[in-house]
Amino acid sequence: MFNCLTRATKGWLIVTLLLLSMPFSLVAIADTHEIEIKRMKFRTPELSIKAGDTVIWKNIEYRQYHSVWFESLGEPEPIDYIFPGDSYSRTFEQPGRFPYRCGPHPKMTGVIHVAE
Repeated sequence: MFNCLTRATKGWLIVTLLLLSMPFSLVAIADTHEIEIKRMKFRTPELSIKAGDTVIWKNIEYRQYHSVWFESLGEPEPIDYIFPGDSYSRTFEQPGRFPYRCGPHPKMTGVIHVAE
């Protein structure tokens, strides 16, 4: 198929194909991180992630419900609690520092640090 093309044309064809494939090879793969909620604590109170990553909070308590509230962002207190065996997830698209706390238990706190 390529036998009829000149050497220069083949070179440009290869360069074009390489350039077209670059955007797909530069796509970053987002990670997922887990934070366990146990014994009235977030079991990774400070977590550093990359923009685009997702954090999943898993309640592994036996009886106690919790929430993940980003109060400093002006969000209302969540009314959907995370009951034992349940989880809550959030994807962080923007870099920054995101403190959070448990609505019903204000001494339970954590921070997500999101890098670019």
